[in-house]
Amino acid sequence: MSEKRKEALRALKFALFSISAGIIQVVVFTIMNEVFRWNYWICYLTALVCSVLWNFTLNRKITFRSANNVPVAMLKVAAFYAVFTPLSTWAGDTLTQIGWNEYLVLALTMVTNFVTEYLYDRFFVFGKSIDTAVKK
Repeated sequence: MSEKRKEALRALKFALFSISAGIIQVVVFTIMNEVFRWNYWICYLTALVCSVLWNFTLNRKITFRSANNVPVAMLKVAAFYAVFTPLSTWAGDTLTQIGWNEYLVLALTMVTNFVTEYLYDRFFVFGKSIDTAVKK
């Protein structure tokens, strides 16, 4: 298979797993927001953690097929979220406080997360270890 085709397939897999992670994030967020009526940031952070754990596990094993050291890869992802999470939580809380719809804010945050995390994972977290877990 050509490198171009492999990369397109990798991007498609990442998108599909991100959609599944997004569904998890929306369901958890909705339950916490509608049932418990907690503040936006509590709902968002809990939902984000559930989504990230799901997405990391599937993408490491299936999308990037990386035999990379899992704790090192997790630390790299944690570094991404050490920046993304406070910024997105602050921005989301600020926007909802001034009247933006919490689901619109969540959707915008999820799209931003999807694009930036793919690039980060592809080139930094798994860049040199892509396809190292492939059985020959």
